[in-house]
Amino acid sequence: MSIVRGIHHVAYRCKNAKETVEWYKKYLDMDFILAIAEDEVPSTKDPDPYMHVFLDLGGGNILAFFELPTKAEMLSPADANTPAWTQHLALKVDSIDAMMAAKARMEADGIEVVGPTDHTLFQSIYFRDPSGHRLELAADTTTPEMATALDKVKWDMLNEWDRTKKAPQHARWMHDGSGKP
Repeated sequence: MSIVRGIHHVAYRCKNAKETVEWYKKYLDMDFILAIAEDEVPSTKDPDPYMHVFLDLGGGNILAFFELPTKAEMLSPADANTPAWTQHLALKVDSIDAMMAAKARMEADGIEVVGPTDHTLFQSIYFRDPSGHRLELAADTTTPEMATALDKVKWDMLNEWDRTKKAPQHARWMHDGSGKP
């Protein structure tokens, strides 16, 4: 059993703390719950002023951001060797309707939204926050049968991938249009 009991918070850098707080409230209805500002990094004692803001994701989960005014301008939230679609934060929503309402709000303000994308286990949309972080809203559509089928093949799939570095076909039903194990 893991010693970890959950995520305390996930933190990213942002370009502007105030803009970030306002954006997450407007489009994802996240409450701003805490601000911490220091002139020195508590862990390293480096003289480096920052604004650290915390947003309520719900369910006891916190999303946090650092604005770092003395550092060079933030160019990209991802490294150059990683495709832009890879690194993202996927946030769970209660329904496809809630996801589509968020999509409509963003698109009405000119924010580019990709999707909805049907992943069989969930439907999702993708978009970027004001700092360029890629986010996903996901609405679960997994059935108990799907979960059981995937659980049965997970190790076989992982072991085959480790040997071949090619996509195993154990769960092809997820992408062949049938959606049935």
